[in-house]
Formats: sequence, structure tokens, C-alpha cells
Amino acid sequence: MTSPRHRFGIAFMQLARQWRRAVDARLAEAGLTDATWSPLVHLDHRPDGVVQKDLAHLVGIDDSSLVRLVDLLEQRQLIERRVDEQDRRAKRIVLTDIGRTAVRDIRKTLHAAEAEMLAGLGDEEIAAMLDAFARIMANAQEARP
Repeated sequence: MTSPRHRFGIAFMQLARQWRRAVDARLAEAGLTDATWSPLVHLDHRPDGVVQKDLAHLVGIDDSSLVRLVDLLEQRQLIERRVDEQDRRAKRIVLTDIGRTAVRDIRKTLHAAEAEMLAGLGDEEIAAMLDAFARIMANAQEARP
């Protein structure tokens, strides 16, 4: 029998894929994909917006892919580009009022999906998992080449 430590990585990857599929299916009903809703949620925590290259890093995509995504979100009037006051060559990406409304709807959808997937787990169990995730993330960042 394999120890839990040896099964963890595969189980965690399977859970991450399943979690993402469930969330993506819910948000697809609203016409959103991970690529479109994720930047909006990141921007919601930053009222002054984010420089475009920093948003690419937060979302986990390269700069050229982000340009196309920002174009799409701007066409939908969910975000706008503004000149960065510290570096006039850079563009800050900020949510519009329409974008903030979209984020509220996204969060409701995310919370509903999370409630289903976390059913049967107590707050203490979830808190313990979050603590373990934080330690694993810290270890992973230290182990990066």
C-alpha cells in the first residue's frame, strides 16, 4: 500500500482539475472562461488597478496573451486601460462599474460551486487544509530553480 505522502501529488492534481472543471462549467453558463473571469477577480482586490505586466503574472499568462485578453475585456466594457502615473509608458488595468458588477456575479457563482464541493467539511477541517496549502506553497516557492 502506498503511503498518503506518495499519493498526495496525484490526488491533489486530480482534485485541482475536478475543481476547475466544476467552476468553469458554472461560469460558462454566464459566458465566462477561466481566462476571462480570473483577471477580473484579481482586479477587484486592487481599486487602483494593476500594471498590465503584473496582471499577466497574477493570472499566469504571458504578456502577449494578456494583450488579447485585455482587448476582449475592454470591448466588453469590463475593464479599461489607463496611463500609469509612475511610468507613462505603462498601462494600468482597472475594473469599470460593469466589471465590478460582473465580479459580484462571479463571486456568487464561485461561492455556490465551492459550497457544493466543500459540503460535509467543517470550518476547522477547511482551515487546516488552508494552513497546509500555505505551507506547501511556501515549500514549492523555495524549491523553484
